[in-house]
Amino acid sequence: MMPKQMRHKQYGFSVVELMVAMLLSMTLGVAVVSVFTNNSYSFSQDENIARMSDEARFALREIAFDVSMAGHYGELHVPAIVTPDAALSIGVDCGPAGEVNWMYRSVEAVSGETHSIAAIDNATNAQVAAAHSCFAAGELLEGTDVVSIKRVAGAEAGALRPGGVYLRTNGTVGLLFRAPAPAAPSVVVGVPRNDLEYRPSIYFIRQFANTAGDGIPTLCRKVLRGAGPSMTTECLATGIEDLQLEYGIDTSEDGHPNIYSSNPTLTDIQNVVSARIFLLARTTDIDTRYTNDKTYSISNAPDYLPADSFHRRVFSTNVSIQNIRSLNMMGF
Repeated sequence: MMPKQMRHKQYGFSVVELMVAMLLSMTLGVAVVSVFTNNSYSFSQDENIARMSDEARFALREIAFDVSMAGHYGELHVPAIVTPDAALSIGVDCGPAGEVNWMYRSVEAVSGETHSIAAIDNATNAQVAAAHSCFAAGELLEGTDVVSIKRVAGAEAGALRPGGVYLRTNGTVGLLFRAPAPAAPSVVVGVPRNDLEYRPSIYFIRQFANTAGDGIPTLCRKVLRGAGPSMTTECLATGIEDLQLEYGIDTSEDGHPNIYSSNPTLTDIQNVVSARIFLLARTTDIDTRYTNDKTYSISNAPDYLPADSFHRRVFSTNVSIQNIRSLNMMGF
């Protein structure tokens, strides 16, 4: 038995001590949860904004490169010389109603002016449907620009892709044909010659990303694809709310822009040597802790006051349209 002098009473926590301990634990738990929640929120928003920026930069690079290459027909310096092969009349076109072979023509049917680049400023669905029959009803996000570009890519090194459209040229004449090469071409192109893939495209903002009504504006382009071939839709970046272009027009024929126009005429287009390209991008997810109270003024589009919870940013670049610029400098 334990001696009496070694015995002592053992006490547990008092109610007050227990309540203090619980309060401290709860406070620490709330702090940990708050830090975790804030970090998770910050990570989510940073990722949301970074994704928006990456998609917008990619889209801007794509459209800037295409615009800079407008009117590029390889070593063939005069686009009007290009002759579409008779077999290219087969397939679905994308020009105005009643205008045959708009996709393949390098010059305008009536005026004879080049089709290297064409602009529709702050377009409506009615305007784009009148200019391009391959657009679906209500597909365009109205009030945004539409730009069509005709050009070729680099020389084809290997076998031609069956069904692809190519420009065969020796620098003097040019034949636009669908592979395989025709046995009896409309124009005979002597050797040495190159076959260059033909890449027309039409850039626009679509009202939706995946399904009509999803409310996610998306930068898309109509490109020449398929066995037809025909102009089909290829989308580049979601969350792009506006596309605006300003065209640098060379009025002195020295290869340098003298004025910029958002709505150039067909005559002006013949002397476009540069372009300013603007994209308004937004995040695809809202930020519940953020209210966008900014005003966006881009080119000649009306001021835009979103007053919502999407983050936005304007991306822009300037490009030189090399082929038209070179022709102007050479006096063509």
